Amino acid sequence: MANKKDPATRIQSLLQFGEYGDVNPSVTDSATFTFMQAKTMLETFKGEAEGCFLYSRHWNPSNKYLADALAALEGTEAAWVTASGMGAITCAMLQLVNSGDHIVTSRTTYGGTYAFLKNYLPKFNIEVSFVDISNLGAVEKAIQPNTKIIYTESVTNPMLQVSDIPALAKIANKHNCKLLVDNTFTPMILQPNELGAHVTLYSLTKFVNGKNDCVAGAICGTNDYIASLIDVNDGTAMLLGPVLDPFRSSSILKNLHTLHIRMRQHSENAMFLAKKFKEAGIGVCYPGLSDHPDHDLMKKMMHPDFGFGGVLAIDMKTFDRAATLMEKMEMEGVGYLAVSLGYFKTLFSNSGKSTSSEVPEDIQREMGMSEGLIRFSVGLDHDIENTWNLIQKCMNEL
Repeated sequence: MANKKDPATRIQSLLQFGEYGDVNPSVTDSATFTFMQAKTMLETFKGEAEGCFLYSRHWNPSNKYLADALAALEGTEAAWVTASGMGAITCAMLQLVNSGDHIVTSRTTYGGTYAFLKNYLPKFNIEVSFVDISNLGAVEKAIQPNTKIIYTESVTNPMLQVSDIPALAKIANKHNCKLLVDNTFTPMILQPNELGAHVTLYSLTKFVNGKNDCVAGAICGTNDYIASLIDVNDGTAMLLGPVLDPFRSSSILKNLHTLHIRMRQHSENAMFLAKKFKEAGIGVCYPGLSDHPDHDLMKKMMHPDFGFGGVLAIDMKTFDRAATLMEKMEMEGVGYLAVSLGYFKTLFSNSGKSTSSEVPEDIQREMGMSEGLIRFSVGLDHDIENTWNLIQKCMNEL
């Protein structure tokens, strides 16, 4: 794959220095910025002054360094960083819709996103249609004259459906709406912008940062779209104010430079465990397995260097069996019974009772989510075979 398509090489090629030649850009510990001329301040308020900073809710140099790096990662013109993944998702959507508009979304999505779409947006008379995102006919059928957004996750949470981003982009373009893709599960692996998406979203909390020491998000898109988000008069991000702390921006920026190495190891370990679960007769869902319904689609879209991702799911049939297995795995040192993902240690949780608990149980069943589903975010274990032996020991004790 050509370097221009390679996100790791684009990150490596960045030249970002501190004000004294620091190899790490300096952290800008300021809420406000001074001007030598009143005229320049006025131009900055209007968005007409290049390279000037006004107030850290709008921009500060530390956040700009990280945003530029994320734009390089995604191959977009620009990016903006937020204080959480939900801050990115909500601002990105609200910038594109008004009262009376309509959104088509995947019915399988992160619980917080589902709650925002299902329970919060109706307050503003914004209608949302939930569809099986793999059924392209259903997606197109759900489009209305007032549809402004098609929203999906590149690999859905927690059912690991793979969205056909080029096909969804074609539908969006046909109907003059925007395709927004949350790529949290598959940074480096999938590049939604290259595949036709209009806006790419992240919870940086997860794989991009990789340390589970902060909460952050990102919105990647065109210059015009990012400028509209932070317009001082009507920009959703500017007016709602989910600004990321510059110290966190600095730490995430440094972690971004090891993302390609980490994603390879996450993927390699997840593939190993997925194969072992399958051999053991445990129902397992992982896009890297040839029997996954979207395996060929994933192969067609993905960058081949970084694997199929670090997230897999198994079905223990009942909540009680899932809970018992997770408790045993934590005691044996497999990892932690905890929500979230992308950590250097393995994390596991029962999705129906945790990260998808906002989704009503009858909808969970419609999605195909078993009450015994355990989502694994597989860590960076050096001896993954030993990890499997511990898991197998726990399963044998059930």
